[in-house]
Amino acid sequence: MGPDKHTVRPGGRGILATAVTVVCAVTVLAAPGTAFAAPKPTPSPSASASAGTSASVTVLPDKDLEAVRDKLDKLYHDAAVATDAYNAAEEAARKQSAEIVGLARKIVKGQQRLDELKERAGRAAAAQYRTGGLPDSAKLMLSDNPSEFLDGAGRVLQGERATKALIREVTQTQQDLKQYAADAADQWNRLEAGRKAKAAAKKKITQRIAAAEKLESTLEKKQKERLAELERESAYQAQTAWLDTGILDEIHTKASAAGKKAVAFATAQLGKPYVWGAEGPDSYDCSGLTSQAWASTGKPIPRTSEEQWKQLRHVDVKDMRPGDLIIYFDDASHVAMYIGDGAIIQAPRPGRTVSIGGAGSMPILGVVRPDA
Repeated sequence: MGPDKHTVRPGGRGILATAVTVVCAVTVLAAPGTAFAAPKPTPSPSASASAGTSASVTVLPDKDLEAVRDKLDKLYHDAAVATDAYNAAEEAARKQSAEIVGLARKIVKGQQRLDELKERAGRAAAAQYRTGGLPDSAKLMLSDNPSEFLDGAGRVLQGERATKALIREVTQTQQDLKQYAADAADQWNRLEAGRKAKAAAKKKITQRIAAAEKLESTLEKKQKERLAELERESAYQAQTAWLDTGILDEIHTKASAAGKKAVAFATAQLGKPYVWGAEGPDSYDCSGLTSQAWASTGKPIPRTSEEQWKQLRHVDVKDMRPGDLIIYFDDASHVAMYIGDGAIIQAPRPGRTVSIGGAGSMPILGVVRPDA
């Protein structure tokens, strides 16, 4: 019986059968020293024109396209940062809403208890009124029966203790209700602040994506093709430089059982579109993919890439194993799942789909392990 198709063997080239098929033509996944087919050069503008390019199409030189790519990268990066803020506000809102509901239940329960206590106090006051207001202790002092006096004295002490306990409980319940109300008001204020933050993040996301799409729309077809080629070349160079450090010679850690499940989940999402704020099942953003992949293993993790970086255990890159999460950029604005052999699965950005790429194709901040 052959190995599980989701198993990544240290030092081997068996990532995932489907993954290899998808990336073999567009990314670099081999070990350092392997001969790679470099991206094919694009003909120069003059060559393109002589080959029949329409005279109405202005072919931008690579330096100008690089400037466009830098601008697009910044716009999409800003959108990613805002998406993380939006997701954080959304997650906080869910927690705060649950807190408010819980506090409301406590207030209702506390008010019911307070009503019961007040009713008991009222019954005690009525009983005293019916006896003419003479305290039980005075009545016992006037008794001629010593036994009855002693028995009554015990009941008086019990009654006094019960009365004091009743007063204490009423006081404590009133204090609890006051605190619950204050906590609920605080959570409500936070919820409102979170809504404003979420709205601001949403506005920023839509503005940045719209600006990026508008910029891309100004390019001719051949310019878009060249721009995409420049992006691939940049990712190729970054991945090659990362592999040339010999990092894969040091990474020999096998995936955990949970890690294999997380990789299998992420792999099943290949080809689904990136949508900011999405957590599946039809679309994902970067942290939506990683958080849902690990949720499928029964090990929930924080929703955002920033919180994943803050809360999960950090491991050295050389010690990472399939299923671990690689956090990118200094602000932890992007996350992908390591699947072995120097490759990742990620939801890249708007306009792209869940895909496989090189782990070193972006600046690595660090690696975290959800099932440490």
